[in-house]
Amino acid sequence: MKKQWIVLTLVVALTLLYVGCKKSQPQSENAAPADSAKTQSSDVIKLTYANFPPAPTFPCVQMERWKTEVEKRTNGKVAVQTFPGGSLLDAKEMMDGVISGQADIGCLCMAYQPGRFMVTNAAALPLGIPSAKVGSQALWDLYSKYQPKEFAEVKVLTMFTTAPANIMSKKPVRTLADIKGMDLRASGEAAQILKAWGANQVGMPMSSAPEALQKGVVQGLFSSVEVMKDFKFAELCKYITMTETNIYPFAVVMNQKKWDALPEDVKKVFEELTVEQCLWTGEYMDNHVQESINWSKAEQKVEVIELSAEEKATWNALLEPNVDEWIKQAKAAGLPAEDIVDDLKASIATFSQN
Repeated sequence: MKKQWIVLTLVVALTLLYVGCKKSQPQSENAAPADSAKTQSSDVIKLTYANFPPAPTFPCVQMERWKTEVEKRTNGKVAVQTFPGGSLLDAKEMMDGVISGQADIGCLCMAYQPGRFMVTNAAALPLGIPSAKVGSQALWDLYSKYQPKEFAEVKVLTMFTTAPANIMSKKPVRTLADIKGMDLRASGEAAQILKAWGANQVGMPMSSAPEALQKGVVQGLFSSVEVMKDFKFAELCKYITMTETNIYPFAVVMNQKKWDALPEDVKKVFEELTVEQCLWTGEYMDNHVQESINWSKAEQKVEVIELSAEEKATWNALLEPNVDEWIKQAKAAGLPAEDIVDDLKASIATFSQN
């Protein structure tokens, strides 16, 4: 009996020893990927990207395209979280918000602050830019050559423009007499254009325009016509008058400290995308404008009014003093104004041939 107890005790002891050794063994190979994945996740560079218009609009479409390309080309090393619709920074806060680090990256429309961005806003002068693609290339050339000091505290990732502006209104505008005294939403250089035509510029973010139209604060707007579909302005404005006048310039900027901290291979991806994104956005915009016009005519019964050559010449002649006035103001600010305008005209001519 005593021997049996001794044997049983030895069996229990050996069993406990085996279990203890089993627990102290390293994790199996199957557990290794979890630790590896955790390490990889902690190495991902996370960036925030703020934008002010709603998600369906072209500045946000280009933002999502850029995010996708960055994440793909860095093999997941960079993750970009986007914030459309002013959910992180609104239009006029964008530049200072990026400088202060509220967002790592931001998209801004320079026309909303014409005094601050005088050099790049020269692209908004009525110089005959025929499309967003041409405007985007001319704007990038302008920035690259003059390197305006207002961008000294950020890294510029790309620039692009809208398509040329046209009049969208509740009542038809067929002649200069029709536009006189009309209150239209517009911003930047467009204010001087409307003034020359006898209309009144009402400044406000594009996102505020639908309510202003409904309340009768404005009778229309002066902008590129993709907004007829993107903002559903075609439900309120049943007329488009094709003036094909000026463009609105945009920039995408990055917090300088965030840029400086990026690895060289990531910086290379960002810089390879600079001109590519500029061209892609211009082409997308031009195609989207035509899509918006077609949709407005088919779905909302919008009338598109084409000015006669004679009428258009009359409208354009009234804008010549606008360029002269900008040159005067730019000179007073210490800028090489004539050179800027001449360079823009040369770029427009060059890119219009491509």
